[in-house]
Amino acid sequence: MSQLDKLINRILTLDKSLRFDEVSKVLTKIGYIRNQPKGGSSHYIFRAKGLPPISIPKNNSVKMVYIELVRDAIIKHIGGGEQQ
Repeated sequence: MSQLDKLINRILTLDKSLRFDEVSKVLTKIGYIRNQPKGGSSHYIFRAKGLPPISIPKNNSVKMVYIELVRDAIIKHIGGGEQQ
């Protein structure tokens, strides 16, 4: 099992110890583009064609509500819901 597969599995099982860098890595691997708005915002916006954007604050640990959003995006991606 690759490192990416392990990270995806941690997200799918809603692991509370996920870090921002791990979540960001998974989202970029499945086709999201990461942008940080100007103006000093701590939130990063992840966008993918045909999918709603995901806004996640860059903290050491990621709150459960954001992990659930990423999990839903992964499920759509795995289930063939991605549009490219």
